[in-house]
Amino acid sequence: MPTFLLTTLQPGRRIAGTGLAALAAATALATVPATALATVPATALATVPATALAAQAVATAPTPAAPHPSTDCGTHDQVRSALRVLNGRDGIAGAAVLVTDPTAHAPCAARWTEASGTADLGTGRRMNAADRLRVGSVTKTFTATVVLQLVAEHRIGLDDPVDRHLPGLIDAPGYDGRRITVRQLLQHTSGLPDYLEAPEWEHFEQLRYRHFEPRELVARALELPRPHGSWHYATTNYLVLGMIVREVTGRSPEAEISRRIINPLGLHGTYWPGDATRLQGPHSRSYFTDAEGRRVDGTDWNMTFGGVGGALVSTPADLTRFAAALFDGRLLPRAQLAQMRRTVAADPDRLWPGARYGLGLISSPLSCGGTWWGHGGTVPGGHRALVAVGPGGRSVAVALNQVPDSLQAELDFLDVIDKSLCEKAAIASRGSTGSTGATGSTGTSHSPRSPEGTPA
Repeated sequence: MPTFLLTTLQPGRRIAGTGLAALAAATALATVPATALATVPATALATVPATALAAQAVATAPTPAAPHPSTDCGTHDQVRSALRVLNGRDGIAGAAVLVTDPTAHAPCAARWTEASGTADLGTGRRMNAADRLRVGSVTKTFTATVVLQLVAEHRIGLDDPVDRHLPGLIDAPGYDGRRITVRQLLQHTSGLPDYLEAPEWEHFEQLRYRHFEPRELVARALELPRPHGSWHYATTNYLVLGMIVREVTGRSPEAEISRRIINPLGLHGTYWPGDATRLQGPHSRSYFTDAEGRRVDGTDWNMTFGGVGGALVSTPADLTRFAAALFDGRLLPRAQLAQMRRTVAADPDRLWPGARYGLGLISSPLSCGGTWWGHGGTVPGGHRALVAVGPGGRSVAVALNQVPDSLQAELDFLDVIDKSLCEKAAIASRGSTGSTGATGSTGTSHSPRSPEGTPA
């Protein structure tokens, strides 16, 4: 997803701007752009009155039998309250969170959910944490994982120049594939611009149903000015990585990611949409705000422009399962996972203050100490996803069906993540011997290692 531009806005001020680099771009991609949300025309799109949410109630999973009185499993009140803030103060249609805690002990649940608001404004169906959604730039972590698997197999080197695998692909004034490495692509330090910053993406809704090829998008990026600074978030990097995977394996990067990650982990809610504009199976509708302040339904979209940098469809449960497998060593050897977590400072105007970027991973500090590791994603039609793993292996996946369009809303979104991962610490401080938990099913038998302890 594009950028947050957090430092350029004042609390409560609506994000406005000129481009899709801003949002649509954001689109598939890893951090939500702060420019362009307010400029989206509603032409040819169905609109929904912003008042449709007014009376929506918070939806939660059924409450299980009360735990033993000597065990404090927590009420998740802070998480529930943070979700309501997104609906009430920020006007987000629907928000849901799934938390898994491998350290939880009976009678506390190892997995619980909370949700607030509406999944479908047309029918009034409540938001829940089981629906599919477009996960945008969370896709990048899947792609980075496969690239690092190929590194472990000695089929790709992190310091290989792009030209070793794709001679002549990057050859334009100011851009030289002989001087850009695989590591730099993974970490967004390649100096390549984001094709989503091209002028045509300022009106991204006009490209909503168009098919794009990776090579076409990379070529467009090379026509743009070189970005400033040593770190610049660009989905262009990940399209190039996908092309390298194809060259090395002889299979499409989508097929390779499915073969190596999605299928072995049983991520049955995760799939590549290709040119299909409609989502399969149960899913939330998604909404963005047009220039006149109306909610516009942006669920149907051709996501080929995101490719292996942002096209995946998934569920919160699949995202947490993937994150657990990544950090407990089922997907990468220890050496490659350590490389993945070697970070550089990210531009706070494109992520947020304190965020750092590794090889397809974001790290961000927690209010209760330590950091979370994961990735976020946004698509122009309105879906927003983030998966994160905190100290001790607790994971959270957050799903929104409308993009936050103010600085305050972005901060409130990050607060949901913080409270979801820090609640256990708050309960422990009250003297509880058990972990938090309230609703949901038992987690998997694997216990993810804490992602802490690696130099950032």
